[in-house]
Amino acid sequence: MEVEFDEKGHFRRKSSFVDSYKSERPTRQQAMRTGSQCYVHKLVERTSVGDQPKVEDKLDGGLESIRESTDGGSVHRNVATPPEEPPATHSRLLTKQQLSEMALNVRNMAKKLSTVKVKLNIKSIFLLTKAHDPSLISKTRDLTEWLLSEKRGTKYTVYVEDIMKDDKSFDGDSLLKANPAFEGRLKYWNNELAKKRPHTFDFCILLGGDGTVLYSSWLFQRIVPPVLAFAMGSLGFLTKFDFNEYQSTLEKVFSDGITISLRLRFEGTVMRSQKKHAEGERRDVVEELIGEEAGDNRTHKPGSTYEILNDIVVDRGPNPTMSTIELFGDGDHLTTVQADGICVATPTGSTAYNLAAGGSLCHPENPVILVTAICAHTLSFRPIVLPDTMVLRLAVPYDARSSSWASFDGRERVELEPGDYVTISASRYPFAHVMPPGKRSEDWVNSISRTLQWNSRERQKAFKDDEKPQDKQKQ
Repeated sequence: MEVEFDEKGHFRRKSSFVDSYKSERPTRQQAMRTGSQCYVHKLVERTSVGDQPKVEDKLDGGLESIRESTDGGSVHRNVATPPEEPPATHSRLLTKQQLSEMALNVRNMAKKLSTVKVKLNIKSIFLLTKAHDPSLISKTRDLTEWLLSEKRGTKYTVYVEDIMKDDKSFDGDSLLKANPAFEGRLKYWNNELAKKRPHTFDFCILLGGDGTVLYSSWLFQRIVPPVLAFAMGSLGFLTKFDFNEYQSTLEKVFSDGITISLRLRFEGTVMRSQKKHAEGERRDVVEELIGEEAGDNRTHKPGSTYEILNDIVVDRGPNPTMSTIELFGDGDHLTTVQADGICVATPTGSTAYNLAAGGSLCHPENPVILVTAICAHTLSFRPIVLPDTMVLRLAVPYDARSSSWASFDGRERVELEPGDYVTISASRYPFAHVMPPGKRSEDWVNSISRTLQWNSRERQKAFKDDEKPQDKQKQ
């Protein structure tokens, strides 16, 4: 099965219909994969629009076969190397129906995966460490040596970041000298390898905090190997495992399988205004983004595209004046926002900038988009929750006093000049997050209670035996 899109469907504006890889600026989406051993994303990309994903299906006529066992609800897989695949269609190019069906398929798949354990045929392991913390580098060495040990039974290939090559704390050369059997199995990755060949890795292990998890999402702009994160930071919304127990944790993962939580990601594309109009001609960004372009005229062209896990923020940047931002939902102009900025967050990112700006806390399994103003210059602008099937656009009007700045997961700040806008839609590539077994909803509530002291107060004292409620009311 594979995704097919009806070319006759009603797409959005002609400028939006231009794919990013045709733009002048290169994007991460240009790095097209030739195959993947990621079980989760294989199902995402090869499930027909409108069909329910089934873990029992055989995909590609035997290239990947998945069978569901009756003992313990585990899923086993055997994978052959798939052929090259064509470039994927950006989610912002889909019709409303296609986007809704795609989001529904991902949600159904996430529900199915939450009830089974997935056994992966792991050969290559990607290690990501918060490298500026010296204490974690020595732990990375211990973990690497443990993974490469012949006691594991499987000869894993372990990739660590290339900055570890010359790090004295890691000292990979002495590790190879002491263990000649490790030769050829200890390798180093860089950003280009993670970006262009994500299918090289079967599994990802992180040592760090929530910021390290976000960085892994940034490295893997399309395909994301299942990510297991050990808590080595200060919060721990996304880091669910204790490093002190890494040996027993990983042994269970390799032998018993994993439980996967699919986290919604956003696809954000910067759209640049075309400077083809006569000098002095009045242009209105609301009219341009709602109205249809005539003939071959294109008011905007796509720039860079990013996949993000937490939030997309459009703010005033270094400008002393507040931003003016036009907010669109699908083909409608929703409102004009005058504020320091707007934060558009995923459910996963609800506890980050969205929370600090006064937005709602949101369970990560909710299929929604959270929109929160940052220091709005009105008393009536309240945070709003929108469906994940809506395509948002945040535009800087032509008559704005200054430009605005867009950031994606806190990275890659891009200046938006008057007339530019950002398109935001649900991504076709969710983030595969490995969860510990147990009650997932309870785990999330415990996280916000532990890290944010949510609803923490002294318990109200009970009445004494000699006191009656009616007596209290009289007093």
